[in-house]
Order: sequence, then structure tokens, then C-alpha cells
Amino acid sequence: MAKRERVVRMSVEQPLWRALTGYRVLTMVYAVLLVAFGRENYERPWIAVAYLAVLCCWTLATLPKVANAAGCTKRFLGADLTVALVGILLTPLADAQAQSFDGPTLPSIWTAGSVLAFAIKGGWRWAGVASSLVAVANIVERGHPSRDTFHNVLLVWVASIAIGYVVEVARASERTLARALEIEAATRERERLARDIHDSVLQVLAMVQRRGAALGGEAAEIGRMAGEQEVALRTLVAGGLARPSLVSEDESEGAFVRVVEVDDEADEDTPVDLRLLLAPRAGARVTLSEPGAPVLLPPPAARELATAVGAALDNVRVHAGEDAQAWVLIEDWPDEVIVTVRDDGPGIPEGRLAEAWGEGRMGVALSIRGRLRDLGGSAELVSVPGQGTEVELKVPRGKAGEK
Repeated sequence: MAKRERVVRMSVEQPLWRALTGYRVLTMVYAVLLVAFGRENYERPWIAVAYLAVLCCWTLATLPKVANAAGCTKRFLGADLTVALVGILLTPLADAQAQSFDGPTLPSIWTAGSVLAFAIKGGWRWAGVASSLVAVANIVERGHPSRDTFHNVLLVWVASIAIGYVVEVARASERTLARALEIEAATRERERLARDIHDSVLQVLAMVQRRGAALGGEAAEIGRMAGEQEVALRTLVAGGLARPSLVSEDESEGAFVRVVEVDDEADEDTPVDLRLLLAPRAGARVTLSEPGAPVLLPPPAARELATAVGAALDNVRVHAGEDAQAWVLIEDWPDEVIVTVRDDGPGIPEGRLAEAWGEGRMGVALSIRGRLRDLGGSAELVSVPGQGTEVELKVPRGKAGEK
């Protein structure tokens, strides 16, 4: 049993929460030292001491709350900001001279930690609300705010919003990285399953197809069915928006026709891998050659191009005979996608297309050339009597999604 890979990721926010925890403790000590060394300046020092006692108990008791985003709830943030605002508004009561000069408030720079918690938790919008409340409290506390007061308020407001914005960008980057890692893990798992299936089921089906074709009779029919199931299984393993329908028999001509369906619920803005749409067309008499990487096109363009290829293969079946072999080549270029359909049939006699147009039989012109023209592309047909027919379909990427 294969081991499943585990990807351990640390949230980009976690270092911020750890830094905030240390900041709150250090600024708590700083606020205590300010009051301790300047206690002679307070008319009511007992108010300052009582508040700092509450501040210290609150800071130490709530350290687990600011250790991660889960513990830092909205209720806690509201209570934490209230502690900071109350300390700011109590400053004039403890020091009657506080309004006459721009001295520190009781919580001092500890208040910034409360605002930063809003920024880390909720982004720049939450930071803007919290810093605005702190700004109002500082202006009210000063009574007659000076230029330095407005400068400090603006500094906290800008810094908190900037940090909140950085946090939001980091979260978006983390989500993108997580999605990329999930896609990579899913791709690896799909490749592993494809290898396992290729080494077992697909090889058996391919062998049954070859042996059945060699034996002929009923065995050939069984071989053909095995070939159809092999193609369907390859498409299923590859995954994608394309899914083959059940193979049905056309009673009028006795030929088996495979129909390609596209998931109607797929996002029209999500590119489609053209290989997946054309994979069900492959079979015992149709060989599909494709690039190793996805050939991405807008869904409308991919569907139209796949339908045009299907029309070309139908022409091979009808005009070249049931035993004719066909080859489909997909080329993915930076500026265009080219699909070539070639067969080993008798070819088209010179002037036959013009004759068909005159008779009203315009399947090639309308089904193939018309679809490619609508996509801004082109369809070129080259046929030499006795040497088969080749149809080259080109779709430019710049116009592939314009319908």
C-alpha cells in the first residue's frame, strides 16, 4: 500500500500572534515602569496603581487568547479594547496635569497591542475601526489636543491599517499555496493510479483488442469492445470535463459511433483540456497523438473544435470505409492550437467538394470550415486520390474564446 504524503504547513499568521504576545507583555512592563518612576507627578496615584493592577492581571490571564486566531474571539477583542480605552480616559483623573502636556496615558503603548490584535484577526477594516475608537479616546482625554496628539493618533491608525492589509494579502497567498499543494497532491495520486491501471487493466484490454483483431469473427467484436473500454478507462483516469457516452450502434449503417459530451455545469471561464474531449474519439481505427501537457482552451472553443474533429472523423468513416485508419494529431503552440486529421482512404477526387456544394451536400463546409471560421481559425483540406485525406484545423488562442 502506497504511503500518502502529508504536507505540514504553518500558518503565516502564527508568527504575528507570537510577536503580539511578546509585545503585550513588554508594553505592560513598560507602562508599570512609567508609573513607578513618575508616581510623584500623579495627584491620585491610587487610580493609576489600581488600573495597572487590572491591566497586569488581564494581560497575563489572556496570553492564551492572543496565542492564535481561534482563541482571539470577537468578544475578547471587544473586552481588550475596552480595557485600553478605559485606561486612556482614566488618565486625567489620576493626573490632573495630563491634559496640559502630551504625557503618556496610563496604558501607554500597550494600547497599540489591542489595535494590532484587531488587525491580525480581521484585517485592515477591523484595524480601522479599532484605531478610530482609540483616536477618539485620546482626543477626548487631551481635552485640547495638540499637533503631537494628532500625529500619534494618525501614526497608530495608518500602521494598524497597513498591518491589517498585509495580513489579508498573506492569507490570500496562503490559500493560493494551499490550493496549489492540493492540486499537486491530487495530480501525483492520479498519476500513481494511472501507472497502476496501465500496468494491469489497460494492458489486458490492449492485449484482448490485438488478439481479437487477429483471430477475427466474434473474437474481433470482443476485441473491438475491449478497445472501446480501454479508451474510456484512459479518459476516466485522466479526469476532466469531458466524459464519453455509451457506445451505440447506428442500425442504418452498422457502424459504431462514439459521442463526446461536455459537462454543462462546468464554469464557462474555466479552460478545458482539449485532449480530454478528443480522447473518446480514439479507438481501434483512430490513433490519437497528443502533447504530454494539457491543451487548454475556453470551453466554447474547445467544444467547437472537438465537434469539427468529430465531423472530420465521420467523413472518414462514411467516405473512406469502415476499415480505414485515421490519425489525429494535436499540436499546442503559444499562439494557436492545431489539430490534424489524416486517413489512409482513397482520397477525394478532384472537383468532388465543388460538386457536393452544388448538390447541396455541404457537410464539410458547414460542419468544419464554418465552425473554425466562427472561432477565427481556418480549416485546410488536402487530398490526393489514392493517398488519403488530411484536414488541418487551426484555432488562434487570441480569438479562441470569442463566439
